[in-house]
Amino acid sequence: MPTTTASTRNADHYGIDPDFFKDQDIHIHVPAGGVPKDGPSAGAAMVTALVSLMTGRPIRKRVAMTGEASLSGVVLPVGGIKEKVLGAKRAGILEIILPAENEPNVKEDLQPHILEGLTLHYVRSLDQAVEVALGKFDLATREPMPTPPQAPAPKVTPPPVH
Repeated sequence: MPTTTASTRNADHYGIDPDFFKDQDIHIHVPAGGVPKDGPSAGAAMVTALVSLMTGRPIRKRVAMTGEASLSGVVLPVGGIKEKVLGAKRAGILEIILPAENEPNVKEDLQPHILEGLTLHYVRSLDQAVEVALGKFDLATREPMPTPPQAPAPKVTPPPVH
């Protein structure tokens, strides 16, 4: 009887060929020259991008995310939530995926009027982040399940230059 590993279970869960890594290697290089803590904050986004690539399922439009990814699939909290949310809103993002443990930071640091027009998704696992970013997927039919339509992007007016 073959043993089931976490990678085999994840491959089956997402509809990825379980033999994918027998012939393929993926290397993601996060240079040390960047600002400290920049790399870990992108962990959930990097995992989501890889699942998107391997399944052929595009990431939904106007969705942003942050969160450190643990090896066991947990989305860990990160710093700079206020700046990340403000930057995403300025860029016309409508939905933001955040670590659940960062919810108190949002409540403490961001006033309600700043959050208007944004949908925040607090996640504890990479599975939850992937589902929000890619939408639900029916493994039986290998087809995306219907997701609610997104509102049109707000008009973004750049600040005046003096």
